[in-house]
Amino acid sequence: MSKTILITGATDGIGKATAGLLAETGHKIIVHARTTEKGKLIANKIQQKTGNNSITFVVADFAKLSDVAKMCSELLLKFPKIDVLINNAGVFRQKKNILQNGLEETFMVNHLSLFFLTLNLIPLLKKSKQGRIINVSSMFHASEIDFNNLQGDKFYNGSEAYSVSKLCNLLFTNKLADDLKHSNITVNALHPGIVQTKLLWAGWGVFGVEPEISAKRFAFLAESEQLKEVTGKYFMNNRPTNPAPIAKQQY
Repeated sequence: MSKTILITGATDGIGKATAGLLAETGHKIIVHARTTEKGKLIANKIQQKTGNNSITFVVADFAKLSDVAKMCSELLLKFPKIDVLINNAGVFRQKKNILQNGLEETFMVNHLSLFFLTLNLIPLLKKSKQGRIINVSSMFHASEIDFNNLQGDKFYNGSEAYSVSKLCNLLFTNKLADDLKHSNITVNALHPGIVQTKLLWAGWGVFGVEPEISAKRFAFLAESEQLKEVTGKYFMNNRPTNPAPIAKQQY
C-alpha cells in the first residue's frame, strides 16, 4: 500500500538513495532539501529514474529554526497526512561553529531541528492509519553526556559533538515512543551502517558501503508489516539491539 513518506536530508547520500528506493515501490515521497534548486533537481531525478510522479519537495536550512517552522507550516497545509517521517538530515563539523541563533551547529542540525520538526508533524502522523517515525542515530552514539557542554562551552571535539547529538536522538526516540505508546504512531531509531557519504569522509576520512545498502534498512523500518506495533527500539542490520545504557534513561 502506498504511503506518504517525508525524508529529510534527501539530496545526497543515504537520504537520496532511500528516496529513490521507496519511490520505486510506488510511495508518495516528500524530499527535504536546503534550497529550492536542490529540491527541484532531486525530485526531477527521482521522477525520471523511477517513473513515479508522486515526488514533491520541501525546503529548509536545518541550521535555522525559522526555516524548519516554515517547512512545518507548509507540510501541515499541503498534506492531509504523513505515514512515515525519516529524520535523516545531519552534519559533521570538525571545528566548532556557533550559528547566528547562538546554538552550536552540530547539536542544532542533528538534534534540535529533528526534535522541533517531529513534534510539529505529529498531527499529520496521527492522521495516518499507522504512523512511523524513524530517527537516525549511530553506533558511535555517546555513552555519557554533559548537559553543561552541549554547546561546546567547556571544549569542542567534532567526533564527540556528533556522538552526543546521536545519543540525544536515541533519548528522544525512547521518550517519544513512551509518550505515544497509546497512539497509532511508532518511534524507532537505527544505525544506518558505515556508509560512503560526505559526512563519513568529513568525520573519519574513510569509505564505507554504498548508500543503497543503507537505504534497504530504512525501507525495512518504513514498510515492514512485522514492525507495525514495534516502538522504542534501536535497530542495527534490521534487528533491535541494545544501545549504550544511558540511552534508556529518562530525563
